[in-house]
Amino acid sequence: MKEQVKKPKVIIIDDAPENIRMLIEILKDDYATIPATSGESGLEKAQIVPLPDLILLDIMMPGIDGYEVCKRLKAIKKTKYIPVVFISAISEVMDDAKAFDLGAADYITKPFYPVTIKARVKNHIKLRKTILGMELLVQQLKEALSEIKTLSGLIPICANCKKIRDDKGYWLQVEQYIKQHSGAEFSQSICPDCVSELYEEFQEIVSSDT
Repeated sequence: MKEQVKKPKVIIIDDAPENIRMLIEILKDDYATIPATSGESGLEKAQIVPLPDLILLDIMMPGIDGYEVCKRLKAIKKTKYIPVVFISAISEVMDDAKAFDLGAADYITKPFYPVTIKARVKNHIKLRKTILGMELLVQQLKEALSEIKTLSGLIPICANCKKIRDDKGYWLQVEQYIKQHSGAEFSQSICPDCVSELYEEFQEIVSSDT
């Protein structure tokens, strides 16, 4: 059985039911749409887990308008990074600078053109996923780097026994010092030169037998 892929979730906040119906019709094949007919209702629905992937937000609404809704969304930690696309009629005066200062990602105008709406929604959802992926990667790198200890700077080492002096003045074996500062683990072994030096008699016996 083929696993069903969940559609990205889009909240449509608009006080005009006809606008909501048109947007749902345009987006229904590719997105799960959630309507809200007021700013207050939209704010509540935007915080329901799982969070929406994008919010289409009408500017001119009774009660709290789109600007205020966007401002509140950006002030809430869990909804702060949800892309908001404003909806504005051509006949309405839209303050572009204010919209973008509040954190809006884009805007679309009425009357609606399906091709334009689909393209804008698709692009902003794709961009959001890319940003989330990058943020996750950065977090993973930070966690990895926090677990890595590195050696740097001048390291005092005894010219005779090769012990290393740590920051507290204690002299440590090389492997002990490296382990404390890098997290590396050591295993015991003997190189061929040391075998010859430490077990010279054994080597002579082996040579005579062969």
